[in-house]
Amino acid sequence: MPPRADGNPLERPSARVKLSATASGAVRLEIHAKPRARASRVVGSHGAALDVSLAAPPVDGAANAEAVRFLAELFGVPRARVTIVRGESARLKLVEVVGVSVEAAREAIDRAT
Repeated sequence: MPPRADGNPLERPSARVKLSATASGAVRLEIHAKPRARASRVVGSHGAALDVSLAAPPVDGAANAEAVRFLAELFGVPRARVTIVRGESARLKLVEVVGVSVEAAREAIDRAT
């Protein structure tokens, strides 16, 4: 792994993103959504949130739908298993993903960055 800008070659890209497991076995994480991007992709971290560019405008729920679609693809689960818990009209969103472990989510984030 190449050294990071902060000089720490051992820190995984997902290390700054706060992932928490719920009692029901789902994973919750915050995302910082950036709508109107050229393509949907993981940009990095924004504090403890996953920084995500979304290829949809923030109009009529299009960015939220794209966030759900992209995260489902990222974590390898059906779209029905990704839910925006909080922040539907904000850039900072709390998302719950059912059917993925915290470690599997970290690995998916690391592969995408």
